[in-house]
Amino acid sequence: MKRIQLPKSLYNTLSIIGAGITLVAGVTLAFFLVLIATVGEANPYIGVFVYLVLPPVLAFGVILIPIGVIRKRRRIRRHLEDAAVRWPAFDLNRSTHRNAFFLFVFGMGLLTMISVVGGYQAYHYTESVEFCGTTCHAVMEPEYTAYANSPHARVSCASCHVGAGAGWYAKSKLSGAYQVYAAAFNKYPRPIPTPVRNLRPAQETCEQCHWPEKFFGAQQRQFNHYMYDEANTHVPINMLVKVGGGDPKTGQTAGIHWHMNIGVAVKYIARDERRQDIPWIQITDRLTGRVTTYQDEDNPLSEEELATADKRTMDCMDCHNRPSHKYNSPDHAVDQAILTGAIDQTLPEVKRAAVEAMQTVYETKEAAFEAIAAKIPDFYRENYPDVFKTRMTDIDEAVLATQYAFSQNIFPYMKVRWEDYPDNIGHFIFPGCMRCHDGKKVSAEGWKITRDCTACHSILRQGAGENMQVAVTEEGLEFSHPDGSDDWRDTNCNECHSGTQP
Repeated sequence: MKRIQLPKSLYNTLSIIGAGITLVAGVTLAFFLVLIATVGEANPYIGVFVYLVLPPVLAFGVILIPIGVIRKRRRIRRHLEDAAVRWPAFDLNRSTHRNAFFLFVFGMGLLTMISVVGGYQAYHYTESVEFCGTTCHAVMEPEYTAYANSPHARVSCASCHVGAGAGWYAKSKLSGAYQVYAAAFNKYPRPIPTPVRNLRPAQETCEQCHWPEKFFGAQQRQFNHYMYDEANTHVPINMLVKVGGGDPKTGQTAGIHWHMNIGVAVKYIARDERRQDIPWIQITDRLTGRVTTYQDEDNPLSEEELATADKRTMDCMDCHNRPSHKYNSPDHAVDQAILTGAIDQTLPEVKRAAVEAMQTVYETKEAAFEAIAAKIPDFYRENYPDVFKTRMTDIDEAVLATQYAFSQNIFPYMKVRWEDYPDNIGHFIFPGCMRCHDGKKVSAEGWKITRDCTACHSILRQGAGENMQVAVTEEGLEFSHPDGSDDWRDTNCNECHSGTQP
């Protein structure tokens, strides 16, 4: 059998090394692609290796081959008497040239196919939830965990953080280049600061699924709270949340989504980076063009502050700022555990014991788990010795549920706790709605932005047992605080409630 011959210039150390790299990378890539196609990606780092590491290595090997040829030809030419012949001669009638040509065509075809398929897969992989959430595991663990527990758990990260189109894809990858550097060299802050400054406008992401102009009416919600008493008394509040929305063409713009640039445009100025202190609001009626400006009557902006301030146009993210990355407070997390039966409500003062154990600042997750496993049993040993002796199984289940709640909401390594990420929906432990609706924003005409609770919701039922109240009119019930106080009339909820024991 005749041996296949190639041009002598291909027989050089650099080209042989390039061919070896290409062969090894190509075989490895083919093996993993078949493996992924048959059994799937068992580990997120396999995707990084297959789609982001192997293709550049393969391309590097291919590039080395012609570089070696060029270097070899130069060395040969230096030893030739006729130095005027500088361009290589190409003749398909010569077997060596013909073999090199077919090898080149086959190699380039294979490389092109691998590049197209690999590039396509790399594009989709870098847009996948696994790449965003688990590749940089320690850094993104809080966001990925909260995302998995959110209503958007089936929506990819890129759908909200990038959206459609090549422009924002390119921007996200340029931004991601620094994030890779920060993760590799431990240059990232703990916790990660918010809000995200270069986030795509909500009209181009959120409103591709959520369309305020098509929202109408209200949504019924029940908020379940448990008291810090011996019986862990259940105090639910059932209300209609006036989501509203509507189309200005029909004249039905109302409710909370009235803010969403439907019939009006809302701009505001925030004093702080987290947009929690809002002393200035401007509302422009889109139909009449009337502009109304409101300032905080106790602490208005100066002329200098107004001249230099950034006026932000309100959008979805100003209220729904934690749509997929919400970290629940110990108070709320334990309420949920009791509501679902993970913690037995009949254990005396179990909410107090669980919240106390969960709210403490711990250096590591392991230290937190050990402390929770000790604190809750110790609470019953000291305060309810009979319960400690007879209900150890229920106490152990309460420990496990509290540890789980901690693992889903507090992340010591990244210094992530609920206080670090204000949630602007509602106004229970953060200012939220009360950033504007605190009754202190007044216009030059003397109009005030309302603080009336019924502007956003109507209470249908509140309390439990013999203290339950049920609405009999469309206006609903006036809020009744569980402890009977009237401080809520003049004090924002978050001034007393912090997500832990009151």
